[in-house]
Amino acid sequence: MILHELISYDVLRVIWWALLGVLLIGFALTDGFDMGVGALLPFVGKNDTERRMAINTVGPVWEGNQVWFILGGGAIFAAWPPLYAVSFSGFYLAMFVVLAAFIVRPVAFKYRSKRESQTWRNAWDWALFAGGAVPALIFGVAVGNVLQGAPFHLTETLYPMYDGAFYSKFLGLLNPFALLVGVVSLAMLLTHGAAWLVLKSEGNVARRARNIGFVTGLITMVGFALSGVWLAMGIEGYALASEVVSNGPSNPLHSEVVRTDSWLSAYSERPWIIIAPIFGFLGTALAVRGLRAGSEVGTLLWSKLGIFGMISTVGLTMFPFILPSTVDPNSSLTVWDSSSSHLTLFIMLIVTLIFMPLILAYTSWVYKVLWGKVTEADVTANSDTVY
Repeated sequence: MILHELISYDVLRVIWWALLGVLLIGFALTDGFDMGVGALLPFVGKNDTERRMAINTVGPVWEGNQVWFILGGGAIFAAWPPLYAVSFSGFYLAMFVVLAAFIVRPVAFKYRSKRESQTWRNAWDWALFAGGAVPALIFGVAVGNVLQGAPFHLTETLYPMYDGAFYSKFLGLLNPFALLVGVVSLAMLLTHGAAWLVLKSEGNVARRARNIGFVTGLITMVGFALSGVWLAMGIEGYALASEVVSNGPSNPLHSEVVRTDSWLSAYSERPWIIIAPIFGFLGTALAVRGLRAGSEVGTLLWSKLGIFGMISTVGLTMFPFILPSTVDPNSSLTVWDSSSSHLTLFIMLIVTLIFMPLILAYTSWVYKVLWGKVTEADVTANSDTVY
């Protein structure tokens, strides 16, 4: 037996679908509070010392947290090449906006405190705000558009084609449902950032973060509920009409896809997935309660559970679809027809099983070493060395 045949092709496809979700959730759980802190910065810090306190809660860890974003992009490229080709070619202006924000953020971290000028520092503070708020919003908008489907079709040679001019591809993303999901994403990460600041800071910074996080947490829950109602009543779903060939070649055009009344038919077919939105609501609700009660570690953990539940809700609701097509449903990408080869997925899995535990162990060690609050005294006494 050939070694990679120890795990069947269809099982490997599901494993890599799940691993892609793990990487995206890992990014939201770690870099999510970095973005949340950046977006909250002008509002939780009313003077230079308070803002430096907030910045230094994430200063030592934000670079490591972005590893999850790089891993997610790499996994899409290597494990799901058609998804990489279709999404990056159609959403490249949105991707550019996100990358521009991610470029501005490290520059702001490094240069903000290099000059004493208050004008200089205020400008970089708002750059950190944009570097956190813009990606949080755009990622949600992207999810909203994935749920609705993208306006692409595949040629006979599997070349992806999009309708409309290049600028309309970006403006078309900003539709009402996608913007609602974007607001949910932004509010969710603001709440996560607030929970982090409550844990890692003190005094006025923690108090303001607690008050803002309470409000954004409520907005997250209301927005998540409205998105679910809209998805049930106003957004068509997709379903495979042909026989599922789970171990066949990666060619979406071999499948027949039809539009359905709603994505929520998945909950009648797989009732157990209701646990995902329950986790989303429960985790966020308990995080809001923790913010109001003054809890620290528990609030952050509940916030993580809420994020896990909300992101999982999208993936489980859409399964096996990854990116549907509104122009030609038969071009829609699914778990069964848009992956890399059997051998490639197997090799990637072996590499992941070796290196993922190392990444998790190192990350855990870093957080253990850096455990503790950032205080005003820390910033004042080390003003020449901290951010």
